[in-house]
Amino acid sequence: MELYAGRVYSTDELSYQLRLKGYRVTRPRQAVWRALNDAQGHLTVEELAGRVAQRHPGVNLASVYRSLALFAQLDLVRESRLGDTDVTRWEIAHPDEHFHLVCDVCGRVDHHAGDLVARVVDHLRSRHRFEPRSVELTVAGRCADCTDQLAGVATG
Repeated sequence: MELYAGRVYSTDELSYQLRLKGYRVTRPRQAVWRALNDAQGHLTVEELAGRVAQRHPGVNLASVYRSLALFAQLDLVRESRLGDTDVTRWEIAHPDEHFHLVCDVCGRVDHHAGDLVARVVDHLRSRHRFEPRSVELTVAGRCADCTDQLAGVATG
């Protein structure tokens, strides 16, 4: 069973993945997974811990870090540094061909799926004899809403 962004994964599917790989299913792991799924986006550890604490006050920040580390080890989540900040953001894992579009104005992050990443990987393999382990492509710029707002300000 492959888990990727684009749909919400139940805690039953998480439980299956954990047990399959010899790990226990714990309440903190389920709480972190549920909060990450509910967000359906990119969260810092602090944002994620805040969401977890709303429903499960007994789950501390260390448990959130440990859960994310395990999920990353199992390729269930991805961590990214988006935009010009050093802040790490977490999301449910997705295929490499999904890359991030980060708005410099409002901070919105969207996924874009296409063949660009596949072409980069092919180029690296054929021209540089380099075998990529993973690809994290982030494109910074302005989203459509912010572009429209700025255009409205300029003409208005």
